[in-house]
Amino acid sequence: MRSNIAIVILNWNGSELLKRFLPSVLKNSAQAQIYVIDNGSTDNSVETLHSDFKEVQVIALAKNYGFAGGYNEGLKSVNESILCLLNSDVRVEENWIEPVTDLFKNQEIGIVQPKILDEKKPEFFEYAGAAGGFIDFLGYPYCRGRLFSHIEKDNGQYDDEIPVFWATGACLFIKNELFKKLGGFDDRYFAHQEEIDLCWRAQRMGYQVWYTSKSKVFHLGGSTLSNANPFKTQLNFRNSLLNIVKNADNQPLWFIIGARLILDGVAGLFFLIQGKPKHTIAVVKAHFQFYSRFRTYLNERTNSFNTAVKPVKRSIVFDYYIKGNKK
Repeated sequence: MRSNIAIVILNWNGSELLKRFLPSVLKNSAQAQIYVIDNGSTDNSVETLHSDFKEVQVIALAKNYGFAGGYNEGLKSVNESILCLLNSDVRVEENWIEPVTDLFKNQEIGIVQPKILDEKKPEFFEYAGAAGGFIDFLGYPYCRGRLFSHIEKDNGQYDDEIPVFWATGACLFIKNELFKKLGGFDDRYFAHQEEIDLCWRAQRMGYQVWYTSKSKVFHLGGSTLSNANPFKTQLNFRNSLLNIVKNADNQPLWFIIGARLILDGVAGLFFLIQGKPKHTIAVVKAHFQFYSRFRTYLNERTNSFNTAVKPVKRSIVFDYYIKGNKK
C-alpha cells in the first residue's frame, strides 16, 4: 500500500534526463506516487513517459510556466499530504524518503531538504542546496558546503539534522497543506530563488525548515539553465532583491538596496573583466526590473515576521572576498 507521499518532477524538454534519472526514483520510492509535470515540452518527453514509464502519472501543461508557475499549475491536481519537488536530473538512493517522513512527525516542521551531492563528483556537495541554505543580511544566499562558487568535499562535517533558513528546489519536501496555505511559489519570479521566498514565508507563518543528512541525493545541476547562461544571472540578482523587500524583518531597506547596488555593480564589473559582457548586462537588467517592481512588492509586506532562523548579521561577500573564508 502506498503512503501519502507524492514525488513530483517538473520537466521541460528533458526526455534524456528522464530516461537517465527516473529509473532510480521509481526503484527507490515504492511507497510514493510519482508524478511528472511536463512544462509544455517541445521534445518527445510526454511520449517517452507514456511509452517507457507507464506507472508515472503525467500532468501535461500547455506551455512553459517556468519553475514556479509550472509547479503551481501542476500541483493543483496532486492531493497527497507530503510533496517532494524533485528536479529531473536527480538520482536517489535506497531509503531516502524515511528520514524525511520521520522529521515531519514534528508538527512544527513544514519543509525538509536532504543532503545534496554532485552526480559528477559524488564526494563533493552540489551547488544547489548542499547541506542546507542560509542567507546574509544583504540577501545573498549560501549553503553549508558551498559559498559562492567554492564547493566543499563531503567529509561528514554536516552529518546532522538542523533547522536551516531555506531548502533547495532541487529536492524539497513540503507538506501539501502548507504549500497551498502559502499560495505556492511566487510565479512572478519565473525561476531561481523562489524556494528561498517560499521557505521564508513558511517560517513567518511559524513553520520550520530542516536539513537531514540521513537522506542524500545526487544532483547533476545546470540541466535547464547553466551558470553560463546570462538569464540565470539576471533572475538570481533580481529575485534575491525581491526576497529582501518581501520578507526581511525590520531591515533598513534603503541601506540594503544601496549596498546591493554597489556590490552588484562590482560583480557586473568583474563579469566584464572576465570577458562576460552579457552577464554584466544581465545584472543591469536585474536591477532595472527590481526597481520597476519595488513598490508592488513593498506594498505586499506584512507585519508578521515570525522567522525561526533569521538572516545572519554579517556579509558573506565580505567574509568570502575580503577575509578569504571559503567554508
